[in-house]
Amino acid sequence: MSTDLAEAIGPNLPYLRRYARALTGNQDSGDRYAAATLEAILAEPAIFGEGADPKVSLFRAFHVVWASAGAPLDAADSRLGARAQAHMARLTPNTREALLLHAIEGFRVEEIGEIMRVPTDEAVELIDIALREMEKTVLGRVMIIEDEAIIAMDIRAIVEEMGHGVTGIARTRAEAVALAAREKPDLILADIQLADNSSGIDAVNDILAQFDELPVVFITAFPERLLTGKRPEPAFLITKPYTESQVQSAVSQAMFFSSTETLTA
Repeated sequence: MSTDLAEAIGPNLPYLRRYARALTGNQDSGDRYAAATLEAILAEPAIFGEGADPKVSLFRAFHVVWASAGAPLDAADSRLGARAQAHMARLTPNTREALLLHAIEGFRVEEIGEIMRVPTDEAVELIDIALREMEKTVLGRVMIIEDEAIIAMDIRAIVEEMGHGVTGIARTRAEAVALAAREKPDLILADIQLADNSSGIDAVNDILAQFDELPVVFITAFPERLLTGKRPEPAFLITKPYTESQVQSAVSQAMFFSSTETLTA
């Protein structure tokens, strides 16, 4: 790979891996598709393009690989994954991709059309369909780990407006563990830098040690601390400052993909 090409791809690769992981629901399979994209670019640099935005070009190349493979879901690697696969089978084709590209990766609808090779108005329609279908699929109880009161209340309002319940808000690692012990959540929304300098990552790990698998969405100003290539990595990661649609999308996606038997489908 040339130096120029490596410099164009390198900074955007963690985000492609995040997208591929969320799309397939499996870190290993997501990484395989990201690697296959790099191999395809090496074999045929033209698919990366010249002069375009490097991130758009990289994601467009990924979609060439993704479409050529038939946009498959990987085999479920857990009970939650198997349940999620059943939900996924009922989605309108291409809507999940469009929603992730827009609400999680922050692409404009024009860029999504370029990445997915569809007209802009079709990209808009795909996003709208995805939001409607996912928000109606699964409702549950959400726990919020966030030390900034205004942000915590804003997240709570967004979550409750979607129809989910909120078990409570924790400001520290200890509060989070205690809150989860009192009422098991169906989804955790967590910051990683907490009020007493404790870690939201440690809080989540403590909670996950108490229960079976729970879906987690991290909302953080420091995404690089989580997109390291080490396992495990979060499928759903929102960067502050966030938008309402990003929170809605991540919550719906995480509830949808990591649905548990306690949720109301």
